[in-house]
Amino acid sequence: MSILVIGKTGQVARELALLPDVICIGRDEADLTVPEQCSAAIHAYGPSAVINAAAYTAVDRAEDEEALANLINGDAPGVMARDCAALSIPFVHISTDYVFEGGGRAAWSPDGTTGPLGAYGRSKLRGEQLVNGVGAAFAILRTSWVVSAHGNNFVKTMLRLGAEHDSLNVVADQIGGPTPARDIAVACHAIALQLIKAPEKSGAYHFSGQPDCSWADFARAIFDEAGLVCGVTDIPSSDYPTPAVRPLNSRMDCTKTERTFGIARPDWRSGLADILKDLGATT
Repeated sequence: MSILVIGKTGQVARELALLPDVICIGRDEADLTVPEQCSAAIHAYGPSAVINAAAYTAVDRAEDEEALANLINGDAPGVMARDCAALSIPFVHISTDYVFEGGGRAAWSPDGTTGPLGAYGRSKLRGEQLVNGVGAAFAILRTSWVVSAHGNNFVKTMLRLGAEHDSLNVVADQIGGPTPARDIAVACHAIALQLIKAPEKSGAYHFSGQPDCSWADFARAIFDEAGLVCGVTDIPSSDYPTPAVRPLNSRMDCTKTERTFGIARPDWRSGLADILKDLGATT
């Protein structure tokens, strides 16, 4: 048995590569800007399941590159799901809280009404719709605020800035669940294995770290855990304008994931400690 992972250098893909029976392939074998390359790779490897851990993630740049984002985040996953359906194998696709408009304070249900605020969210929603429409056994796993010891993410940015400054202004009106990439990888792997035996579990699911917090509170936790003396001043999103509008409410209801797959929300504080240890950034 093997699980084919589309993606090799991203945060989740690098964690998936450490798990059993996983084969990760990169852009040289499956370039998502050429979706038929993904199709050829799936047929060539003949896996027992496929996990798509590759994506266009440049949220702000997507405002100017929506066609490219749609190709990578929309069309390519649709092709992957189509081929998985043809081979009668399950497909696990990682999506995002950005498919919601982010209003209110209630946690978003997997069955809630979507309404992305920008191009990135629209491209990810397009991918979801295409995956959902081909008849494969599938799981769309929406997650949020991904962090790890790899790549570019909030933890690594805060460590760098916290070492350079005595204090930072950090957005405090966006609320969500930071989610360690390692936990996402383990969840995707477990879901793929379960779908092989129980394709009736197909559907959309949520998976994010707990407890929910603001970016400002997350920054404080990073500095405390790393032993960095750097103050944090809460600011509203309006004081830190970006080309793409971010959802203010990224709380995600993950009860369906735990009920169906037995996978509980991870504690991001434990994951943060592991990330800082991997980075050699603990006191």
